[in-house]
Formats: sequence, structure tokens, C-alpha cells
Amino acid sequence: MKIYHNPRCSKSRQTLQLIKDSGTEVEIIEYLNSIPTADELKMILVKLNLSPKDILRKGEAVYKEKFKNSDFNDDEWIKVMIEYPKLIERPIVVKGNKAVLGRPPENVLDLI
Repeated sequence: MKIYHNPRCSKSRQTLQLIKDSGTEVEIIEYLNSIPTADELKMILVKLNLSPKDILRKGEAVYKEKFKNSDFNDDEWIKVMIEYPKLIERPIVVKGNKAVLGRPPENVLDLI
């Protein structure tokens, strides 16, 4: 199991705690420091069954300032998320060929 984690985010911390409390071994990827590649993001999106726009943090200042009215295709949004990883919704938990967003944190229970 992997968690794309931001330790400053309460939902991310709560999700990680649920995983640890279950006794499940987890690899923690602090995605703001270790930014996923385009291929990794595409794989994650397939496992989430979501599009890049579905996991954009539209409340972030950088989104509002630079991208709010943008009409990019999926590959363009992925490039934006790599350049501005803060725009990637968090946390994302991946296990095998499935993934969930930890919003709410209890979503991770589907993978445990």
C-alpha cells in the first residue's frame, strides 16, 4: 500500500493513522517533495477511475490565479499538476490496482 501524503494536511494525517491503526504496512510518499511523474499520475488516475480535473484542488490560490478558466486536456492538466503538485488532491492511497482519495479518510477502509 502507498499513500501520497502531505503531513501538513489533517485529512492526510487522519488517513495515514487509519492505515497504521489497521496494522497495514504502508509506503509514505510525500508527493510535494517526491513529485509523481506523468506516467505515475496516469496510473493513479486509472486506479482511481477519475480524470485529472477530478483530483484538482480548485480552492488553491495558484489554481484560482492561473488555471480557473482553463480548458486543458488530460495531458495538459497532468503537466500542470507536476509543475504545481500542491494542486493534486490528497491523500491518495493505492493498493494493487485500486486507489481511493482519503476524503473522507474513511474511504481508505475500502482498501484495508
